[in-house]
Amino acid sequence: MADITRRLGWRHLRGAPTAHIRHHRSGKLVHDGPGLSFWFRSLTAALSEVPVDDRELAMTFHARTSDFQDVTVQATVTYRIADPALAAARLDFSVDPDTGVWRGTPLEQLGTLLTETAQQHALDVLARTSLSSALVDGVTAVRERVAAGLAAEPRLPATGLEVVAVRVVALRPEPEVERALRTPAREQIQQEADRATYERRAVAVERERAIAENELASRIELARREEQLVDQRGTNARREAEEHAAADAVRAEAEAARTVTLAEAEAARTVKLAEAEAARSVRLARAEAEGAREVGAARAAAQAAWLQVHAGVDVSTLHALTGSQLAENLPHIDSVTISPDVLTGLLARLGGDGTRA
Repeated sequence: MADITRRLGWRHLRGAPTAHIRHHRSGKLVHDGPGLSFWFRSLTAALSEVPVDDRELAMTFHARTSDFQDVTVQATVTYRIADPALAAARLDFSVDPDTGVWRGTPLEQLGTLLTETAQQHALDVLARTSLSSALVDGVTAVRERVAAGLAAEPRLPATGLEVVAVRVVALRPEPEVERALRTPAREQIQQEADRATYERRAVAVERERAIAENELASRIELARREEQLVDQRGTNARREAEEHAAADAVRAEAEAARTVTLAEAEAARTVKLAEAEAARSVRLARAEAEGAREVGAARAAAQAAWLQVHAGVDVSTLHALTGSQLAENLPHIDSVTISPDVLTGLLARLGGDGTRA
């Protein structure tokens, strides 16, 4: 849309680079070209704005195949206005001199022309194609047929149009038919998925079996090594027991030899001690015997001397000495109880002794 401003009864138009402006004044072409900017009077000016950029026209229409199945076609046509003067002469691209807005709907007319022309060629090719073929190769066939039909359409160049490209986005059947068509593929996909699952499970089972076999082999090898270890431990234990037994035998022999040596030494020492004790006892006995002889001899000499001294003494004197010695050797007596019988006997003896005296 052109940019128009007002200044004191004049109008100023400023167009875009992608818009072709045609300015007629009093039936004469004054300005003609893209991206123009000029002053004009609204009462005497006739303005047209024709877009010259590439435009995308999206279209969706229904068609029927040769087996009477409805399909939906989604396509996009890229076009441009190659001859703005011819397009402005064939379609109403005039704009309001005060607002710059198109008075008509020229782009909608161009869209209708292109859509109906493309739909005509698409319907023609799909009417001779089955649904399965249309779903497989229909997109390419429809695109080529629509592009060829638009290129050969005489009305488009006569309107100043040029088709740049044609793209068919999708070609789809009705939802029920699409679901019915998807079912075999889905079943096949599901079968493939199941087959892949079974194969994966088989591979997993095979791997688990291999792992179990490896574990079993590892356990067998471990048991064999444990058996070897037990045998080696038994051999080591026997060897250690034999070594301990040999060491104990050596130790016992050494202990026995030491015991014998100690016993012999103890016996020798005991013999020596016994001999020494016997010699000492003999010496002591001899000494005691010698002492006893000497004491006996001394006593005998003393007794002989005592007897020799008292040989000339009378009997009463001896009795008195005997009584005095007896009194000296008797213990200390506090009191003496003399029975009548003893006193009578003593008195009788004393009387008899006095008589004999």
